[in-house]
Amino acid sequence: MPYALPAARVLGLTLVLLSAAPTALAAEGWSVVPAAGGAADGRPSVYAEGTPGTVLQDAVSVLNPGARPVTVRLRGADADNSADGAFTVRERAADAGAWIAFAGHAGGRRTAVRELSVRVPGHTRADVPFSIGVPAGAAPGDHPGAIVASGGGRTSAVRVQLRVPGPALSALTVEHVRVGGGRISYELVNRGTTVLAPRLAVRADGVFGALLDRGPRALPVELLPGRRVTLHEPWTGPPALDAAQVRLTVTAADGVRATASAKVRFVPWGAVAGASGALVALTAALSVVRHRRRAGRPGPRGRRARDDGAGEHSGTEVELTGAVS
Repeated sequence: MPYALPAARVLGLTLVLLSAAPTALAAEGWSVVPAAGGAADGRPSVYAEGTPGTVLQDAVSVLNPGARPVTVRLRGADADNSADGAFTVRERAADAGAWIAFAGHAGGRRTAVRELSVRVPGHTRADVPFSIGVPAGAAPGDHPGAIVASGGGRTSAVRVQLRVPGPALSALTVEHVRVGGGRISYELVNRGTTVLAPRLAVRADGVFGALLDRGPRALPVELLPGRRVTLHEPWTGPPALDAAQVRLTVTAADGVRATASAKVRFVPWGAVAGASGALVALTAALSVVRHRRRAGRPGPRGRRARDDGAGEHSGTEVELTGAVS
């Protein structure tokens, strides 16, 4: 449920003196957390649910445990997955991030603003209210966002998990499975409208039986709707010589299931290269022997070449050049 704020807090930020700043916060400088809690025991994120056309209210707290005042700039952003699945935000907001507004001033009047600068005195907590205006045409499902705070040369964020009620779709695919370099690489694509916490099972079967069999385990990623990530599964002991089929099975809540496979051949190329080099050398040696035998056969007049008296034999000499690999 949305976090209900008293009317006074909705109109503007509230400053609260910190009687004893936690050591962890003091070491890291200022921090931003969901309101009504601290970094240790507060809410991990902001959760809100509302139908299209509603306006939801909540707040974040900027904590400054240091002695000097800090100025922090707040803005809404769309949450995103990085290429490897980590949490990040998009530069431009077009979804939930664009629906977040703060109470600001323009032309001497109070108005909703997309960005807000907050000056927080030392040893003080500033509670900053914000609103989420769900558009009339918002699609059902999850709309992940964030409130990004920047100041003092660093950036932090509070996740905003917004859900619009209605029919939602949970679906994903596994694509581009590749094996090499001691790992199995693959891509996961969230093709639905809900955030997914995927689980992965891996099996590889060779000519003589199973080479790898790993049961389902949770992946360290929250896959956001419409996002694609590239992940890697270690395989440090593949066979030296075999032909295998690798199969990945990914599952998630609501009966989501997807599979993909790839075939791979393991060949000891060093041994193959050595055998090929030996074969080339043997072929070259046999060619030299055959050529020398032809040179010693009788010529057109029916006699062999003989000593010309100078200690040298007439005939054909063959020289091999180049290295045999």
